[in-house]
Amino acid sequence: MTRLGLLIDVTKCSGCHNCFLACRDEYYDNDYSPYSAPQPLDGQFWMQVKEVERGSYPKVKLDYIPTPCVHCDDAPCIAIAADNAVYKREDGFVIIDPVKAKGQKDIVNSCPYRVIFWNKELDIPQKCTMCAHRLDQGDREPRCVEACPTGALTFGDLDDPNSTISQYMAEKKIEDFHPEFGTKPTVKYVGVPKRLVAGEVVRADKRGECAEGAKITLEGDGVKLETASDSYGDFEFEGVDKNKTYKLTVSLAGYATLSCDISTHTDVNLGEIVLERA
Repeated sequence: MTRLGLLIDVTKCSGCHNCFLACRDEYYDNDYSPYSAPQPLDGQFWMQVKEVERGSYPKVKLDYIPTPCVHCDDAPCIAIAADNAVYKREDGFVIIDPVKAKGQKDIVNSCPYRVIFWNKELDIPQKCTMCAHRLDQGDREPRCVEACPTGALTFGDLDDPNSTISQYMAEKKIEDFHPEFGTKPTVKYVGVPKRLVAGEVVRADKRGECAEGAKITLEGDGVKLETASDSYGDFEFEGVDKNKTYKLTVSLAGYATLSCDISTHTDVNLGEIVLERA
């Protein structure tokens, strides 16, 4: 059986919510038994788009993370379900049986990603099925992928090295969303937001002019990152690991080099870094 997968590139997501709307259109009030029972009007979001705000004024970034069920290999919902009410198909999709799962509210609470929802009227847990009903009928991709205008969602055959998703995964740094959960999700990510380190370089003797071209280095924990201040004197480092200590060094020809230690327990905005004449 072909292994099918979904890759989500956060760097390409514009937050348009097309994936969310397509999912709602597909499942609201539609019965696809034995794959899924009708989704209610309120309270369920099988494809969520989470907003992650980083940094602090005036250096702020907003990222969007599409979040469906991540179809884990070690799925807690499968482990807790009775009577095989939650099962994993050979193609990798985790499915909740809408008949066998009746009354099993513990299935909702077992999910660390919080992507399983309780249908109070039907007395069942529900979640994303990766549009298994459509794929089994010959469709090439789930509705969310079909609706994405930016290419943030890529779906395909993981066993085919020539498939678009396999080639994309070979080129990019692939990540798990919340790797600390240890569930071995089969939905993978690119560009999950990490820490942002930013600042502005100015010269003490020319405060009205931007310090363009200053070299900024961030070192620590076996990592060395380099960048340069832009025409406004601004700089930033993306994708910095959380809860680490780094040494930041700023140098510019004719000025004394400045260094400081920073901690990435939160995003870091260093504000103005003033360089004195050497």
